[in-house]
This record gives sequence, C-alpha cells and structure tokens, in this order.
Amino acid sequence: MKKNNYMSCVSALAHDSEKNIINIAKDDFLKYASRAESLRNAGQYKESVLCYLQSIMFERNNHKSYIGLAQSYKYLNDFDKAIKNLQKSISLNSDDYEAYYEMGICYLLKSMPEKAIQCFKKSIAIDNTQLDVQLQLALAHELVDMALMIYNKIIDEHPEYLKAHSHKAALFICQGKFVEAGKIFFDILKKNPDFHRAYFGLAVCYDNLKKISLAKRFYSKFLRIKPNSSHADYAKTRLELLNKNSSSFKSEYLSLVVK
Repeated sequence: MKKNNYMSCVSALAHDSEKNIINIAKDDFLKYASRAESLRNAGQYKESVLCYLQSIMFERNNHKSYIGLAQSYKYLNDFDKAIKNLQKSISLNSDDYEAYYEMGICYLLKSMPEKAIQCFKKSIAIDNTQLDVQLQLALAHELVDMALMIYNKIIDEHPEYLKAHSHKAALFICQGKFVEAGKIFFDILKKNPDFHRAYFGLAVCYDNLKKISLAKRFYSKFLRIKPNSSHADYAKTRLELLNKNSSSFKSEYLSLVVK
C-alpha cells in the first residue's frame, strides 16, 4: 500500500473512532439527563443529583442540566449550591428565563427578597409571558416592603440599635438606592466609628456611583479594621480591580498628554 493511501486510511479510521466516541458520549448524556429528570419529578432528589452530575460529565456545556441540578439542590434545601449551578447555567446561556426565575426562588427561600427581585426582573425581561415569574416578583416586593416596615419600627423604638440601620441601608443598596444607603452608613459612623460594616457599605455605594477614589478609600479602611471578615475577599478583589483600572486610566491620560 502506498504511503499516502495508508495515511488516508489511518486518518479515516481515526475520524470514525472520534465520531463513535462522540456518539457514545451523547447517548450516555441523554440517558443520565433523562433519568435525572425522572428522578427529580418523582421526588428522589438525592438520586437525581447524582444522575445530573453524571450527565454533566458527558456534556459540560448543556445549560439545562445545571438548571435541573439546581432544582434538585433547591428541594434538598441546599440553596447555595443551587444558586452556584444557576450561575453556571447563565454563563452558558443568558437568554433562558428559567435560570433567573429559579435563582429568584432560591433567594426568596434564603429570605433575601431584594436579590430575588433583581432575578425576577431579569427573567421577565427575557420572557414577559410567564405569569408565575410575575406573581413571585409581586410577592418579593411585598416581603421587601414588610422588611423595610420592620426595620423602621425597630429604629423608631430603638435608635441605638445600629444593626437595624445597617440592614436598612443594605436593603437600599439592593434596590439601587446608593445615595440613600450612603447617608445611613455615615449616620452609623457618627454614632460608632468602629462599626466596620458601615465602611464596607460606603465602599459598595461609592463603587456603584463610580466615585472610584472614595470607593478605594473605604474598601481600604474596611480591610484595615476587619481583615478577616467574610466580605474581605470581595473587598480585596474590588480594590485590586479599581487600582488596576485607575492605573490604566492614568497611563492612557499621560500618553495623550505626551502626544
């Protein structure tokens, strides 16, 4: 057999082998994905998690698998894992209303209605025909209004209880009311300069208001006061990013001046 013919045969065999492997993997994915959905619908959530994980081993880019896996985790009351898998689903396909809807439900179950509202709004922006999503959005708004009413009642009766002020400000942040939240955090610091959450809150407010120098100042202050906080990693990441962007801006400005 001539060398060229031999190489052609080898190439053809390799191609056929690759196709067979892909077909086998696809068949295995469909088998486990179908089984996982059946188990979830039957209320066997732990078993369905295992099958979803197996299906993802064969096909890692199917966003629906992550939604199904998240739903099983939700029914197992593991909301953090559910949210993590929904975020993965959205990273693969951000045009599926269901992922945002399910994430909103998880935030509601975690008693975080303000974050649920953000998710439901994104879901409706993708598909405004889903009545269940609109219903849950209304419920989340009711819970937020109730939370604000409770915070205000506590503050009126116990103005010295700064934690209630902080929670009210955090609620305003989630609603995008950064100026109002900032005023509350400043009032907290007037009463207690060591209230570390207020420094973090101010940093987040200024960060979102694009007041970079003030955001950097308060992130740094927060990290000095509470370096081991659960929010420390976020503060460090934002601070590094703001410093990097600031340096980039300065270098671009200087190059324009030089030119």
